[in-house]
Amino acid sequence: MAPATKTSGRTGTPRDPSRRALLAGASALATAGALGAAGCSRVASASGVKGGDLLDRLRAQGVARLGIAGEIPFGYIDTNGELTGEGPEVARIIFRRLGVERVQPVPTEFGSLIPGLNSQQFDVVSAGMYINPERCGQVIFSEPDHQMLDAFVVRKGNPKGLNDYADVIRAKARFATGSGYAQIEHAVEAGYPEKDIVIVPDQVAGMNAVEAGRVDVFAGTSLTTREVVKKSRGTEATEPFAARVDGKPRVDGAGFAFRRTETRLRDAFNAELRKMKESGELLRVLRPFGFTKVEMTDLTMRELCRA
Repeated sequence: MAPATKTSGRTGTPRDPSRRALLAGASALATAGALGAAGCSRVASASGVKGGDLLDRLRAQGVARLGIAGEIPFGYIDTNGELTGEGPEVARIIFRRLGVERVQPVPTEFGSLIPGLNSQQFDVVSAGMYINPERCGQVIFSEPDHQMLDAFVVRKGNPKGLNDYADVIRAKARFATGSGYAQIEHAVEAGYPEKDIVIVPDQVAGMNAVEAGRVDVFAGTSLTTREVVKKSRGTEATEPFAARVDGKPRVDGAGFAFRRTETRLRDAFNAELRKMKESGELLRVLRPFGFTKVEMTDLTMRELCRA
């Protein structure tokens, strides 16, 4: 799932927990994550080592703290209280291969991920974050591990015919999206007034708002909308589409974010991610979370940072 201040966004088969279970798990693990973070030495903002020394520190302490946003299927706590999702599962594999045995979740809202990373609340953002120029000015990214189109959650039968942002504006629909999601920018670019956008915490809250009639449409990634409506009787997901940004279709790519000083950790992470892509292991890891070949990407971090 996924501008830094405006956009978006595992083992076994992922579960689709209720909102109550998801929030309860996130709350409990947020407390545990905060306690764990307090018990670890703080990472200096500038270690004085070229490329940063965080990788050495993580190897020594045996755990990497992952910033997640409680968003299925990108990074969340399942009904058993276990960390799972696209980002955490890839990060778990790569960190183990880099000599860091364990990963620990630090849940927060999506819009707080970059501030939390830069204030050293966790070591890497592992939440399906879109790579874009604004964010590239605040953090450094891995190469993207997947790409994504937009889609909507609408009422069953899509009575207002909302299939893209132009339709939302034409129908004067009440529009919602998630805190910090890329879809804010996409809607504003299409001409929807930013002041009128209803911001909700996540896709579960967005689906609930559509079901309750508080909004007409919730925008998210094609994957998150597809997954969240599976257990909804009153909503459905629209077909994926490419938002238009600066007059051109936008296909977003997502990756892992690191503090700007930690190029050595980012480069080591990239080397392992590249091996997973080339061997086909990446798709095998992501497939249980609803990813397909369509979501695999040849986009590069440099391309996305210049977009």
